[in-house]
Amino acid sequence: MFKRYPESLSLILQKLLRDEGLELPLKQRRLIDAWEKVAGKIAARYTTQKFIKNQTLFVKITNPALRQDLTMMRSQLVAKLNREAGGAVIMDIHFF
Repeated sequence: MFKRYPESLSLILQKLLRDEGLELPLKQRRLIDAWEKVAGKIAARYTTQKFIKNQTLFVKITNPALRQDLTMMRSQLVAKLNREAGGAVIMDIHFF
């Protein structure tokens, strides 16, 4: 005889992702996908590359004036992107 402990499907999926080591890559993908929503369509138009390395989001911006504006908004962008991703995924953003 076995005991049944009903759990919600979302809880089971969270446990599976965590156990398989897929939770962080999924959050990183969500964060990168949220760039256009958080930074705006104009910033997304001038963005050519985005990747995460060592809890830092690297974003290549082709417009120097926009790059400077985004640099000044760095802490706000980090907070909004982490909120969209569902956790603390990045600590900093580097624009190049």
